Amino acid sequence: MQKEYTFSFHELNIQPADIEELLGFDDGNVPEPFPELINKALKEAPCHCKIRGGIKIIDSIALNKENGSLKIADQLFVPAKIISIQLKNATKIAVFLCTAGSEITDLSKKAEAEGDLVYSHIVDWVGSVIVEKAMDKIQDSLEKEMQLNGLGITDRFSPGYCEWNVAEQQNLFQLLPTGFCGISLSKQSLMHPIKSVSGIIGIGNGLKPKGYQCYWCNDPNCIVGKTKQKKKPKKS
Repeated sequence: MQKEYTFSFHELNIQPADIEELLGFDDGNVPEPFPELINKALKEAPCHCKIRGGIKIIDSIALNKENGSLKIADQLFVPAKIISIQLKNATKIAVFLCTAGSEITDLSKKAEAEGDLVYSHIVDWVGSVIVEKAMDKIQDSLEKEMQLNGLGITDRFSPGYCEWNVAEQQNLFQLLPTGFCGISLSKQSLMHPIKSVSGIIGIGNGLKPKGYQCYWCNDPNCIVGKTKQKKKPKKS
């Protein structure tokens, strides 16, 4: 099964708080000029994005429980143990791509060229949120569809995160039609448009999303992990 989706910006219901959190601000403690610039970015974004995504469900999978390697159709992957553990009961894999389009990056670069580095940075984060919110909707749709067949799904996992080598995006793209959702991949495993995401979701009996267990991962650059650690209550 293969399916593609398109979304308008307004369908994603992105709020200023979504951007404030990624910028590292506590609730209700956002200094000027950030509220004004965030609102400006959210007003401009609808005219500067073309949100597309899609999934392809593949039945031919095999997980080697000894070394954690995963074969999807004719492509071999070596995801980290964090991922392979959650895929151990999967009988199908949904391979996904999603993009905010190149226009949001163009807007960020334009602001940078004009010397407005703060606004450029905010627009860049808006692009990241667009992709994640769109993928949330695609994942929710997949989960509901699989439930009709008595199946569950895992969380989604992407090369470059959870200690999964980003170079394996090359194998991932081999499983999808060329130009799927308007996304291409360079020899350096960089996607174009830049604000894009790729990855896999496990499908099988008894599976369910657990939410990202950031304490399993030691990636010091992951903004999601930093945000969760920031919110973690201190022990008395």
